[in-house]
Amino acid sequence: MVVHNAVQEGGAPDEQDVLVQAEMVGAALHRLGHETLRFACDLNLTDIKGKIEAAGPDLVFNLVEALDGSGRLIHLLPSLLDAMGQPYTGSSAEAIFLTSNKILAKTRLHAAGVPTPVWVGPCNGSRPCVLPASAEWPSRWIVKSVWEHASIGIDASALIEGAETPHLNAVLAERAPHLGGDCFAEAFIPGREFNLSVLDGPSGPVVLPPAEIVFEGFGEDQPRIVGYQAKWDSDSYAYHHTPRRFDFGGEDGLLLDQLEAMALRCWELFDLSGYARVDFRVDAEQLPWVLEINANPCLSPDAGFAAAVERAGLTLDEAVARIVEARGLSHA
Repeated sequence: MVVHNAVQEGGAPDEQDVLVQAEMVGAALHRLGHETLRFACDLNLTDIKGKIEAAGPDLVFNLVEALDGSGRLIHLLPSLLDAMGQPYTGSSAEAIFLTSNKILAKTRLHAAGVPTPVWVGPCNGSRPCVLPASAEWPSRWIVKSVWEHASIGIDASALIEGAETPHLNAVLAERAPHLGGDCFAEAFIPGREFNLSVLDGPSGPVVLPPAEIVFEGFGEDQPRIVGYQAKWDSDSYAYHHTPRRFDFGGEDGLLLDQLEAMALRCWELFDLSGYARVDFRVDAEQLPWVLEINANPCLSPDAGFAAAVERAGLTLDEAVARIVEARGLSHA
């Protein structure tokens, strides 16, 4: 059974994308010899529970990214499946909760000694955040949603100069309602951006070929960020000028080894399973920093995970088969 979040008619491109994923996964499962059903999940968990009980599937392929338009509810379906004793694909409810809340994820990374940029927050506008000592102020911040992904709310206005740090609380309070209700400020690393996809395999997780996002033709006044337009607005300049590349020279060998090791460290630290993607920035000193961990990255054929799968010499059908085979490793 393929379960995805219910999508409102005319929803934003990032919401509609889950339907593309569901179509791809359903077709792949059919080619792999499985009988499939497909359901949309909303906040009526009693309804989806009844459908699952009636169908009695061997496995639920979990594609839920949000419920009722809120990313903070992403863990509800896997939590329900755990309570039902129903096997499902991907990471556990706990891992999805911990990685989807970017503050919780960064806190765990920091405690484990995994480099992640300094941050301020979370802020929901009702209480002030503790600001860092002035000596630790970065030259620039980037304001992000705590719960929402897909670069929602990320554009040039998300960048805040460090000199404005004393006013950061006011900025966060103003933006929180537009960023899912909770936001934070993270030190902006003005360097190279990498995405490393990880896929479970018979011998454990395998890091797929690393991808770097290239900011083609960006002027000095254009922020080098993969914002919402770069991901979802096909009419925008950023969409067509932020390609990913997989070819690197020998001078990047050490850096790529570090990124691979850190991606696996994140996999272990959050007890991930099935598939995942870790996003990095690399600063001017060639030091990598973990930005985010996505425990259920987009599986659309035009997305980064699919590109990494292809670069590894696999098909999407083979990737789906591995995700299905891995489901019993951590929660069944």
